[in-house]
Amino acid sequence: MLVDRAVIALTGKLVVTGDVPDALRGKPLLLASNHIGNLDALVLIAACRRRRIAPRFLATGGLFDAPVLGWVLRKSKHVRADRGKATAAEALDRVVDALREDHRPVLMYPEGRISLEPGFWPERGKTGVARMALASRATVVPISQWGAHEAMCYGMVRVESRGDLWILFSSWLRAIRRRPTMKVHFGAPVDLSDLAAERTGDAARARDRIMRAITEGLVPLRADEPDFPAHQDPTRPVTDKPSPWRA
Repeated sequence: MLVDRAVIALTGKLVVTGDVPDALRGKPLLLASNHIGNLDALVLIAACRRRRIAPRFLATGGLFDAPVLGWVLRKSKHVRADRGKATAAEALDRVVDALREDHRPVLMYPEGRISLEPGFWPERGKTGVARMALASRATVVPISQWGAHEAMCYGMVRVESRGDLWILFSSWLRAIRRRPTMKVHFGAPVDLSDLAAERTGDAARARDRIMRAITEGLVPLRADEPDFPAHQDPTRPVTDKPSPWRA
């Protein structure tokens, strides 16, 4: 977290608003954030540090298999999720177990990927975070962020060569010169008290509430960019599906 603080300070200006209520600290807690860039995790770690939180991420399995980084992730008790594999469903049980064994918050992205929505608003999202929240009865705090997409380009789906790495690294170097403002807002806890893990349809209802809360918190962060981001990234593909959460 100390190294991360230095990286973010070098990259640009971090503005953090909102907080996690003291009453929730030390209890099972899920942090759910929109996903807008490759530097998201670093920005969110720096924001959490300002709020005296040491989050654990639900991270793709490939990161855990990487040299050095994988060891750090395992030692820090981050939670593994294997995308597109038969074991993907095990991530739910891992998060529930992780929250029971260690009450440090688990941070995840309900969208499951960097948003490809045309205006960079949150996509529909998946029910994974909602199912984990209902199964563990953990409180969900929505996090909205804006500006991290300017710190590093989307690049490519898979980094397979040094050239691919250079595309990402060079975009970060350009960002250092621009010094973008990266905004993070901790919203009010999402009320899921009337929903249950075993009731049909409640996971989707919980997902909807979480995504709406993230979107509501995002609106003031990008008030001067209501339709499309001012920073255009030619490497980011877009879908033809508009966000269902934007009013």
